[in-house]
Amino acid sequence: MRVLFAASEAMPLVKTGGLADVVGALPKALAKRGVDVTVVLPKYGEIPSAITDRAVTAAVMEVQLGWRRQYCGVQEVTVDGVRFLLIDNEFYFKRGYLYGYGDEAERFAFFSFAVLEMLDKLDLMPDIIHCHDWQTGLIPFLLRTRYANRPGYREIRTVFTIHNLQYQGVYSRELLQDLLATGDDSFTEDSLEFYGAGSCMKAGLRFADKLSTVSNTYAHEIQTEAYGEKLDGVIRQRANDLWGIINGIDTEVYDPMNDPHLVVPYRNSQAKKRQNKTALQQELGLPIDEKVPMIGIVSRLTAQKGFDLIGEALPALMKESLQLVILGSGDPGIEAMLRETLLRNRDKMALWFGFNEGLARRVYAASDMYLMPSRFEPCGLSQLIALRYRSVPIVRETGGLRDTVESYNEYTGEGNGFTFGPATVHDLLFTLKRALSFYGREEHWDKIVANGAKKDYGWESSARLYYKLYRELVS
Repeated sequence: MRVLFAASEAMPLVKTGGLADVVGALPKALAKRGVDVTVVLPKYGEIPSAITDRAVTAAVMEVQLGWRRQYCGVQEVTVDGVRFLLIDNEFYFKRGYLYGYGDEAERFAFFSFAVLEMLDKLDLMPDIIHCHDWQTGLIPFLLRTRYANRPGYREIRTVFTIHNLQYQGVYSRELLQDLLATGDDSFTEDSLEFYGAGSCMKAGLRFADKLSTVSNTYAHEIQTEAYGEKLDGVIRQRANDLWGIINGIDTEVYDPMNDPHLVVPYRNSQAKKRQNKTALQQELGLPIDEKVPMIGIVSRLTAQKGFDLIGEALPALMKESLQLVILGSGDPGIEAMLRETLLRNRDKMALWFGFNEGLARRVYAASDMYLMPSRFEPCGLSQLIALRYRSVPIVRETGGLRDTVESYNEYTGEGNGFTFGPATVHDLLFTLKRALSFYGREEHWDKIVANGAKKDYGWESSARLYYKLYRELVS
């Protein structure tokens, strides 16, 4: 079975979020099941030269984009055993950042056309094109309309995975009609039309053969008005084609026993984990005390991640015996709030604005607890990494957090973390204080950590479900 992954980012080439982790790790897990996976990405200027210098030109062509004819190169490189194809056009992709430009619609429409055009040029006709998020949502639409009568294309099946429904690629009808060279018939309720504009996300939802999203709970949530981002009706219509498959993590990359960023490697030893805590305390200028509970956060600093709740909870939380370490960047108002809190609590709090991969690993390794009070979370990888590093997650019951973290029951001894439902400061503080109360009771804490260590959070079970989905499509 040949599968082509089309995505806007993938590890280890380029990353802004969890999408890159998924697109980087899942092909390797599928390969173990005999699936031949190739990944196609834009050739961004941010991809390390150590990778691009090894890439060889596989094809050169022109791509018709509305009235424009644009140069397109396709370069091939193998990284960690995975074949990558890079769509090369410096005007569109050799920029300072991956996203955030005024011509996003044109950039990713070009990418979508280029992916389909290269299939002929490379004699690469996959059984399935697996598209990821709105940047590739036009591919199923184009395959079923523009390319429907080309030899070899009709047999290709498509899967469209929603990683985060909030980001939809919504652009004016006039702009998309210009880029796609399409008429009014493509902007109906059953096609691209979205409240007078056009939606690339909706294109994927409408035209892909199968849909998936990154947790079972999120698959149900996005069929409701509260989480559906105005697309819940479309998703309910496709409910029978929607699969909820939880993400995994690359357990070779995230391995505290072999992590070069850590001071002391460990697996299940709490004593060695505490050595990483004292090392991080020294690194960040916190009082050195291996007994004080440390709560870690590595996150975008946004309301979606629950930082409005954290801000309201901080005055009460800072009265507890604990240390809070936060790594991330985002909303300027949230950053200002955290700075202000830090000024009054330098003995209990450390901040690092921006992203530092090594420091992030050390936060996972040092923290006793890991906080994720997200208002919504399609899957979440951080809680899985935390469990891998034996940090106990404290999460809100939403999306993938609900599917992967079970609240501790002191009577049965079951549960690998602490959870709360309503998105209120009261529930957040109650759950945090409950977790802190068990931290001082060694027999309970050891049990919680051991429960978290039992489950494999790698890609094996997820790859099995994707393989089942692919087989269903191909058959």
